[in-house]
Amino acid sequence: MMIKDTDFITEVPVFIKGKVRNVYDLGDSLLMIVTDRISAFDVVFDELIPNKGKVLSSISAFWFDFTKDIIPNHVITTDPKEYPMGLDKYAAELEGRSMLVKKVNMLPAECIVRGYLEGSALKEYKANGTVGGIKMPEGMRQGDKLPEPLFTPSTKEETGHDINITYDQLKEILGEEDAVALHDAAIALYNKVSEYALTKGLILADTKFEFGKIDGKLVVADEMFTPDSSRFWDASDYEPGRAQKSFDKQYLREWLETLDWDKTYPAPTLPEEVINKTAEKYAECYSRLTGKEN
Repeated sequence: MMIKDTDFITEVPVFIKGKVRNVYDLGDSLLMIVTDRISAFDVVFDELIPNKGKVLSSISAFWFDFTKDIIPNHVITTDPKEYPMGLDKYAAELEGRSMLVKKVNMLPAECIVRGYLEGSALKEYKANGTVGGIKMPEGMRQGDKLPEPLFTPSTKEETGHDINITYDQLKEILGEEDAVALHDAAIALYNKVSEYALTKGLILADTKFEFGKIDGKLVVADEMFTPDSSRFWDASDYEPGRAQKSFDKQYLREWLETLDWDKTYPAPTLPEEVINKTAEKYAECYSRLTGKEN
C-alpha cells in the first residue's frame, strides 16, 4: 500500500509534519513515519512514489545498525509490533516505513561530507577553485574524486535553503569541542559506508547527517545514507567530466529541468513513466546496498 499521509493515527499528537516524514510525540520518544510523498526544489508533489517511504526508512535502519560501532543513534525499534500506546494495531501500515526513536536535542547544523566534485561543491569550485572554502587542485572536472573526503557543514534554516558555512564558522556556532566531534564522526561514517558501497558497485559521492545529544552524549539521528540525503553513483558507469548515473531523485530533478516551471508551488503533474522510473531508482539503490528486496 502507498501512504500519502498518516491521519489514521489519532492516539498521539503530531510532533511535526515535514515534506516526506510525519513524526508523532509519544512523550519520552517519537514515532517517525516516512510517507511516499516526494519533494524536489523544496516543493512537494501530489503524486506518490511507490514504496519510497519503505526504502528510505528501511535503508536508514540498515545504516544505523551498520554504523553503531562508530557513534550511537536514536533508534529504539523498527518493529511496529513493539510500538507502545496501542500503535501496534497499525503494524500493517507502518511495517518497513517507521521507527520508534529517542528524543534528541538536535544540533543546529547539517553535516555534509563530500568525496567527489558535484552539486554545490562543483559550483563553488568553478567560481573560486575551492570546496567548503578549502583550495582544491586546478583542472578538476565534474565528478572527480576529491584529494580526501571534505567536511562541509551548513546551517539549518527554518525557511528557505540551508546556507553553506566553513568548518571554522561551525566552531563559532557550536564551540570547538562539539564541532570537532561532528567532523570526526561524519568523516568516519562516510569512510566506512563509502568503502562498503564500493563492494556493491556503488560510489558514495556525498552525504549529509544530522547530529544531536541524548543526556549530553553525541548521537546521529533523523536519516542516514538514504537516496534523499546522499548521492550514490553506479561505479561501472563512472566517468568524470559529466553527470553520473545516480540512484536518487536526481532523475526527477533532471526531468523537471526540461519543463517550463519556476520551481514554486504548485508542482507540475508527474507522468506515470517518471513516477515508475523514480521508484525503480530508489528500489535498486536499496537492494544493491542491503542485498534485500523491499
